[in-house]
Formats: sequence, C-alpha cells, structure tokens
Amino acid sequence: MTSRASQNKRSALKLAGVFVLMFGFSFAMVPLYDVLCDITGLGGRAGVIQAEDLKLVEDSSRRITVEFMADTNSRLPWHFVSKQASMQVQPGKVYEAIYTAKNTSRADLTGQAVHNVNPPIASKYFSKTECFCFTNQLLAAGEGKDMPVRFIVDPALPRNINTVTLSYTFFKIDGGNG
Repeated sequence: MTSRASQNKRSALKLAGVFVLMFGFSFAMVPLYDVLCDITGLGGRAGVIQAEDLKLVEDSSRRITVEFMADTNSRLPWHFVSKQASMQVQPGKVYEAIYTAKNTSRADLTGQAVHNVNPPIASKYFSKTECFCFTNQLLAAGEGKDMPVRFIVDPALPRNINTVTLSYTFFKIDGGNG
C-alpha cells in the first residue's frame, strides 16, 4: 500500500509541476509573440523609428500605394475614419496621413489604437516616426480630433509588393474615462 501512496504522491507532484510550467508559459506567450512578430514581421506590426535616425536614400524610380483603413471595436462609440483612402509614396521619403476620431457618446472615453500592416512581410519595411497609436487617446463627450501618423517605406521593400495597407482598430480602454 505504501508504494501505491508514494506513486500517487509522485504523480500529483508531476502534475502540479506541469500545471505551474503551463501557467508560467501562458504569461510568457505575449512577450514571446511580440519578439517573434518584430523579428519576422508576422502579425503586420510596423516598426517604430525616430525621425533623426532616418538614413534611407529615396528611391525616385518607384511608387508604392499605401491604403488606409479605420475601424472601431463595437464597445467604443466613436466615429473613426482616415481622411484619405490611399496615397502614392516614394520609398525612403517621410509621409503623413491623417485619421479623424469623434466621440459620439455623452461620456468622456479613452481609446487605444492597434495597427496592422498587410501584407505581413511589408511590416518589416514600414516604419512610423509619429503615431496616435503610441499613446491612449482621451476624447471628451462629443469631441473630435485629427490624429496624424508619419511613416516611411523602406526602399528595401521587395519589388513584387506595390500596395501596402495600414489599418487601425480603436478599442475602449476600461477605466480610462475622464
């Protein structure tokens, strides 16, 4: 009987160890995914660079179409649009696009924009120097504002990519009111 109790105890300890490892791994998944996306460009995450670090040579022989999309999560009563549907850009040159958000509710609300770049491989060559997505945005009841994003497309973008889509989705930040 003692050996059976000892086997049960070992099995319980092994299962508890597996549970602890799985629990810890679940917390490590988000940072690991972020690192993977930064390295591979998966998930359409654009890079962030400082304007003074730009050392790219403009490629005047090429034009890329950048399309702009805007959306809000259903929990955030904002009207959010891009002022331009698309623009032709020259790789290596800084451009600015303007998005507009308006809080259509009767309460002050805070939102956070999450961006995506498609095709995913293009995210490795698409960098932002300024963006409203870098910080939470507070809009008072009925308030609207223009929100710029400054970006650059690296001339090393593969030649077979002629169109890049930059999309944003705004999400409500709970507890971020007023």
